[in-house]
Order: sequence, then structure tokens, then C-alpha cells
Amino acid sequence: MTRTWRAWARACSLPVLFLGLCAGAQAQLTKTIPVVKRSVVGVGTELRTRSPAIAFFGTGFVVGDGLSVITNAHVVPPVSADAGKETLGIVLRERGNVAFRPARLAAIDREHDLAHLRLEGEPLPALQLSESGGEEGQDLAFTGFPLGMVLGLHPATHRATLAAITPVVTPSLSSGKLDARAITQLQRSSFDIFQLDGTAYPGNSGSPVYDPETGVVQAVINMVFVKGLKETAITNPSGITYAVPVRHVRALLQQK
Repeated sequence: MTRTWRAWARACSLPVLFLGLCAGAQAQLTKTIPVVKRSVVGVGTELRTRSPAIAFFGTGFVVGDGLSVITNAHVVPPVSADAGKETLGIVLRERGNVAFRPARLAAIDREHDLAHLRLEGEPLPALQLSESGGEEGQDLAFTGFPLGMVLGLHPATHRATLAAITPVVTPSLSSGKLDARAITQLQRSSFDIFQLDGTAYPGNSGSPVYDPETGVVQAVINMVFVKGLKETAITNPSGITYAVPVRHVRALLQQK
């Protein structure tokens, strides 16, 4: 009888312990999200003669002294510097309303698809950048604007797992697709990227990927694996997302 009881207890303790750990991790993320959301902004342009005046292009997040914003290079649109023309900047909520703050492009790293925007005026709450690289199997989360301003400027959070650390270029399915352009890209792109088991959408480009317990940023969302046509990224997402490791953000911030 004693042996039977001990065997039953051992068999049941694992799922009970697992559920306890999951509940603890979930509770920690609920505390981290409000802190992270304060630093997540939209990236877009303002043109006062346009309706609506603000156009959304992607997500960004505040780092450093509260006046630096990190996003993807492909998110930053070309804008004219002429007076009265389109202005680059960030989109955020202030006192319940959507507000726009102008920004300048301080540095851009097209190889790693990163951009550094600089604000003027009052600093915003900043996120901390990780000092170390990620580990496969690590639990992560990312917060951004998956559908832009379609559903309002409300940042949404998704869980993810660091499924693999892989070369930035996904190999072609057949050698016939390895044309001269693809081979050149393979030779130039020599850095690793995070492959996440998590669903991101086009508006999530530039979203911070962070530790659910601490909010420390590990990477930056920059693309999703699309099944079929690019239009299916929303209607039929693959659940595979890629993110640029944060060490490249640190290098970008050192540029003058």
C-alpha cells in the first residue's frame, strides 16, 4: 500500500509542479507587460494635408536615455526634408489620445534591418537591452501593434519560444532557386537570427522581444515566414517569426 501511494504521488507531482511553474510565469508576465507597454511606440509619418494625417508603418521601442527609438530599417519610409512636407516620427497615446512626436533618423543598419530614431523634448520610459545572447528553448514575449492602427493604437503581447538560432537567409527548397542574386545574399549575410515559435503580423515589425520575467530586450522582430502569397500573412499565418539579436542594436547605438 505504501509503495502504491508513493508511486501515485510521484506520478502526480510532476504535472502539479508544471502547472505551478506555468501559473508563476503567467503571473510574472502580467506584471511585466504594463512596464513594457510604456516604452512601445508606433513608427510613422505625419502630413497635415492628408486624411488621416498620421500614417503607421511599424512598431518601435524606447531605449537608452529615453530619447532613442529602435525599429526596423524597412519600417522607416523615405520622407522629404522640405518644410510643410511629410514628417518622420513616432505615434503614441497621450492622455487617451493618439499623439505624434517628430523624430530624426540618427543611424540605419540595412544589413541587420535596424534603425535608430532620435526624439527631442521629454524623455520616455526606456527598456533595458540584454547583455547576453538568447538560448534555444527560452521563453520570450513580444509587444507591438500587429495590425497597426486598424484596431486602434493598443499594443498587444504575444508569447513565443526561441525555437532555433539560424542563419539569416532561409535556404531555398531547390537548387534551381539559387540564382546569382540569392548566392550573393547568402555570402553577404553571415549573421545568425532568432527563429521564434510565435505568431507576428506585418505591424509587429520593430517590436521588442523580451524576457517575460524581467522585460529585458533580447531581440527585435523583423520578419515572418509566409506560406504562399504575402497576403496570407494575416489570414493564414505560419506561426514562424524571425527576430534580430539585440547585440546588433547595441552596435547601432554606437554609431554617430
